[in-house]
Amino acid sequence: MDFFKKKYTALELIEGQVFLIDKPLGWTSFQVVNKIRWHLKNQTGLKNLKVGHAGTLDPLATGLLIICTGKKTKTISTLQDSEKEYTGSFHLGATTPSYDQETEVNARYSINHINDEIIERITKSFKGEILQFPPVFSALKKNGKRLYEYARRGETPKIEPRTIKISLFEITYVRLPVVNFIVRCSKGTYIRSLAFDFGKALNSGAYLIKLKRTKSGDYKIRDAFSMESVVNKNSIENIRKKG
Repeated sequence: MDFFKKKYTALELIEGQVFLIDKPLGWTSFQVVNKIRWHLKNQTGLKNLKVGHAGTLDPLATGLLIICTGKKTKTISTLQDSEKEYTGSFHLGATTPSYDQETEVNARYSINHINDEIIERITKSFKGEILQFPPVFSALKKNGKRLYEYARRGETPKIEPRTIKISLFEITYVRLPVVNFIVRCSKGTYIRSLAFDFGKALNSGAYLIKLKRTKSGDYKIRDAFSMESVVNKNSIENIRKKG
């Protein structure tokens, strides 16, 4: 496909481009930005090109990462405000301090009482505007420190809940102890916290074991290129322009 091979001039990159990348498991969003910046600089010779992303994904998450260059970086805050869509899996019957697989299981609970009817009823209770506590293992700051800094020292700072909006939350597959889901939510929503709260509402426990961002505003994962297509070539011809 010819448009895969389009090369961008320095002026085009400075004026601003938007690229969609499917962030792989284990990569930080910062690492993706650095790799893209390196390829763009290598192609054009630009030394001070602005490159940023519109919405962090945890290393254990995959999926759509929007990369902006040049003047398009000024639109990042607007892009971050867009509704996001995610798919993934919760593990029921246990919890971890980080609400995902970054930390070891710290408690186990029964799931014998959980059935499809209960799952459907509890799922409905999370739709609309709700209060959510961010996970302690997060990059949010309190008194100048990241929350995860407190957590790793065994400290428990007071965290205030935030109002978020969930427009869609459905359990798409159940094979206990694992359930698959799809969720559409507002900026600032932590799917890890949703996992924890979902397990608690089930009178059990839950933590996130898989997460993929599939949509952000009008941008979709189907239009994104894999990071491998960027890493394996010393150019950007395999990054699809979008926007």
